[in-house]
Amino acid sequence: MSDSPVIAAVDLGSNSFRLQVARVVEEEVFPLETRKEIVRLGAGLDRSGRLTPDAQAELIAAMGRFGEVLARYQPDCVRAVATNTFRVATNRSEFVPAAEAALGYPIDIISGREEARLIYLGAAHSLASTRERRLVLDIGGGSTELIIGSGLRTYVTESVQLGCVAWSMRYFPDGIINAERMAAAELAARGTLLPLVPEFRSDQWHRAIGTSGTARSLSDLLELNGITRMGITRAGLQQLRMRMLEAGHVDAIELNGLRADRRPVLPGGFAILNAAFEMFGIERMSVTYGALRDGILYDLMARSASQDVRDRTVASFVRRFHADVGQSERVRLLAQDLFSHFCPDAPELQHRLGMAAALHEIGRSIAHQEYYRHTAYILAWSDMLGFSEREQSWLAWITGAQCGALPDLSAACTGDIAALLALRLAVLLARARSDCVWPEGWQGGAGADSRHFDMDLPAAWLADAPLIAQALHEEIAAWQAIGITLMVPALQP
Repeated sequence: MSDSPVIAAVDLGSNSFRLQVARVVEEEVFPLETRKEIVRLGAGLDRSGRLTPDAQAELIAAMGRFGEVLARYQPDCVRAVATNTFRVATNRSEFVPAAEAALGYPIDIISGREEARLIYLGAAHSLASTRERRLVLDIGGGSTELIIGSGLRTYVTESVQLGCVAWSMRYFPDGIINAERMAAAELAARGTLLPLVPEFRSDQWHRAIGTSGTARSLSDLLELNGITRMGITRAGLQQLRMRMLEAGHVDAIELNGLRADRRPVLPGGFAILNAAFEMFGIERMSVTYGALRDGILYDLMARSASQDVRDRTVASFVRRFHADVGQSERVRLLAQDLFSHFCPDAPELQHRLGMAAALHEIGRSIAHQEYYRHTAYILAWSDMLGFSEREQSWLAWITGAQCGALPDLSAACTGDIAALLALRLAVLLARARSDCVWPEGWQGGAGADSRHFDMDLPAAWLADAPLIAQALHEEIAAWQAIGITLMVPALQP
């Protein structure tokens, strides 16, 4: 990336899609171009949780339009993040590849807590730097994220299945608003928020802040109609509630500043926010324009500056599961050295391999027998800040295959095969759990067909390491059995 790079974030929410292009100048982002698509993807889920063909077509068309804007940017300068609808869609494997092809970049499906972290990061950069503890609330189309933080640091992050699209469809499907429906929507929202009260009640924070469309829209309605002077208040929400009930239908609401695209999701979003005010003891909420897409930009910028939150998460997991730090470091250094010979031009994959190596033994905290299976399970199902679903799946896959039987690699790319080979060899070479003297000047490489790898190790070094030589013979046979050749000339008869 250049000294003043242009970076881009794509936020694929359940109500709208947003594209933000920005320039980085002295660790700050300055917007250059913004695009928004009202897609309401969350409304495209059928009763079985599948995204309908019409919704898929609309998604892919929108990705094509975004892709035209992004076509001139390098892959490491763009990040696309997908949230709740992608998380819950049972047929996402059918439409995500087509959406990625239309966009021209990978789409990272992130967990609710990772979404909360990125939302707070975007919000915090738009607020004054203070020590006060903030409650940040983001009501999206399919989920609601809640965060308590101070400055740029988060203390608590949560995500619940409450969204303005989903709630409006469930309780106001035909647009009719009456007291019974509103009370039912608010009661259900309060029930969902109830378990979070101990961590998010008013004595845990000093200031409440709303982000994204729902909070900003409600704040605008209250201010533009003279109900409140600034932000959202509990009394203002009650007046707005009465105005909505008097109208009786979303199309009959007459309020200054109510955009056509917000009408269908207004009652559901209102019910959720009103419930949050009651459950957490909020009296007043200010609004900020910093949100998820801004957080994506700042996170992307941090990754390029070697301040990757993923590295902090890896270090936290190593401590939490009491991994042998010395052994993890031996394996990491060996794996990354091997990979640099097999696949020299893949820095991001080499970085991920290093993280996998650092984490490869955390499963021993559960059981020594087949520890790698426990490692894979932990990495597949834990909340890992900074990681997308795809990245966690990759970590689980490679650590689960670090030894034992090889998985099916018929559809794997060269980089993934090279990374797995490097990790397995590193685990094998470091199994004495002491600093091994790795031969200097060794050579290695990979064939263009991703089915042939070479390791030119000194014969004298192998002669002095008969256990390693025997283990390499077994590893060569294992790879040969699945049609991949690992050639070590010094071991040839």
